[in-house]
Amino acid sequence: MAAEFRLYNTLTRKVEPFSPADGETVRMYTCGPTVYRPAHLGNFRTFLFEDLLRRVIVLRGWKIIQVMNLTDVDDKIIKSANESGISIGEVTAPVTKVFHADRTFLRIQDAELYPRATDHIPEMIAIVQRLVDKKLAYKADDGTVYFAIDRFKDYGKLSRLDTREVKAGARVLQDDYSKENAQDFALWKAAKPEDEATGAAWDSPWGRGRPGWHLECSAMAMKYLGETLDIHGGGIDLIFPHHEDEIAQSEGSSGKTFSRVWCHGEFLLTEGAKMAKRLGNVATVQDLRDQGVPAAAFRHFVFSTHYRKQLNMSGEALEASMEGVRRIADFSRRLTEARAATPELEKIAEDAEAEVSAALFDDLNAPIALGALFTFVRRANAELDRNGVDKRALESARAAFDRINSVLDVVPEAIGPDPELARWVEERITARKDARGRREFAEADRIRAEIEAKGVAIEDTPQGTKWKVR
Repeated sequence: MAAEFRLYNTLTRKVEPFSPADGETVRMYTCGPTVYRPAHLGNFRTFLFEDLLRRVIVLRGWKIIQVMNLTDVDDKIIKSANESGISIGEVTAPVTKVFHADRTFLRIQDAELYPRATDHIPEMIAIVQRLVDKKLAYKADDGTVYFAIDRFKDYGKLSRLDTREVKAGARVLQDDYSKENAQDFALWKAAKPEDEATGAAWDSPWGRGRPGWHLECSAMAMKYLGETLDIHGGGIDLIFPHHEDEIAQSEGSSGKTFSRVWCHGEFLLTEGAKMAKRLGNVATVQDLRDQGVPAAAFRHFVFSTHYRKQLNMSGEALEASMEGVRRIADFSRRLTEARAATPELEKIAEDAEAEVSAALFDDLNAPIALGALFTFVRRANAELDRNGVDKRALESARAAFDRINSVLDVVPEAIGPDPELARWVEERITARKDARGRREFAEADRIRAEIEAKGVAIEDTPQGTKWKVR
């Protein structure tokens, strides 16, 4: 019998058993970046939680179709284009390229589809027309079409908003929701001169205009995944108003449940404050590269805290993760180089894989899974020290380790040492060997200290002296 997979559903505020509606393929929509400026590490914490969810779904034995949108038209993009005298496409194209490069660096697996909002204007207009026909939307005097939230009885069910507090007749036009606002929201915005100048206006039954932010996701989700999704994911800041409004316009349009499950990841903090561009405390993937933080270390750092808990970023925490993945890399290399093991290693590997799977199938409990992985490393190293002769046990351990890492992906890339340093170390190791051969142990110790002062660890083994950069 297959293991039960449980997931927290924001809609019900409970951890619930989950399986795809058709029992085979999970249809998942995840809100992607607005490509007016490179995504920051707070955004990527969300994308990494969704990457973990994707990988665990596959580990569980299901197929997946993931759609991640690219928002390439909104107020910020138009403002940037207008100020630079260019089109919105000229703003978004290079930022989109950076996003995919950053995503690849962090080993975030490809979604099946990355639709762009500007390629789906007809689908958006069709949704608005259905809402107007159902009297759930209305055209204002300026040509903007609004969703009337007081006509949709379930408005507020995701965010648990008390609709009695909604101000009757008030409307929200802007895309930039810097403060909570539970008022009628724009579906289709009447074009302004700056929209026309930057290529951000299209014909519609209500005149020239452009879509509202919320409308874009509904149109793309339903086009590629159907009117009812299995999972809709994003950051916790999207619960209201974005996801609440998506539900209203999607369910108002189709008459069906928009998503069976809603999943949200918590904030990444810097010095206790939410990472945000307007606060000026933003760090990017390029900053990780500049500081020499490998992707595996950032993944380890993110997965060391449950996705539904806030995570505070600091230099000390990143350094601890870098040391952690160095240990994992050493173990991975040792497993690769080993020729055999003890029979006990097979049982240790089976236990580790079972513990990791159980943790991940219980609402993506990555911290517990990482703990099980490090227990595996410690116990397996002890068995490898015993120089066993069981080759099958070793192969089983390698396979288990590979399956665990296929989800967590925390083995750093092997980076060879500087060639000049390598030549120097090899020369000094030869000199140390000669000194020991002459029984000049004080000189051998002095050479060892000289090598270690360069940040190089050495180990004497039956196969000779081995070394690595710490």
